[in-house]
Amino acid sequence: MTDSPSKKERPLSPHLQVYRPQITSISSILHRMTGFALAIGLFLVTWGLIALANGRETYEFFMAFCASPLGQVLLAGWTAAFFYHLSTGIRHFILDAGFLYEKDTAGRSGWVVLLSAAILTTLTWGYIYRDFLLEGGVL
Repeated sequence: MTDSPSKKERPLSPHLQVYRPQITSISSILHRMTGFALAIGLFLVTWGLIALANGRETYEFFMAFCASPLGQVLLAGWTAAFFYHLSTGIRHFILDAGFLYEKDTAGRSGWVVLLSAAILTTLTWGYIYRDFLLEGGVL
């Protein structure tokens, strides 16, 4: 069976590298990535609960890890992932209600999600470090 000339000339399906990234596509990809990050972050939560159940020494070791630079980066990243995933979840509820489907509002809502996640993460870590910042860096 031979291919007809019209079949040979048909364009191939476009790939991701053909399209310019848009806030809606980036938002969708980040939503999936933050969901994965939240699942991985549960290992840290589980470690903390196990350390708490195993006594003072084990819990102090866990808390020392959380206070280390690596622990702080992991916790801050997990917080950012949480607030981003939460914000996109709220956006999806609004989309499910039939709103925000216009091109302009869909793009703006993606930026609102990014901004709200950044603000909520900053407020959370500002609250965590408020005594540290107010007392001149003494924990």
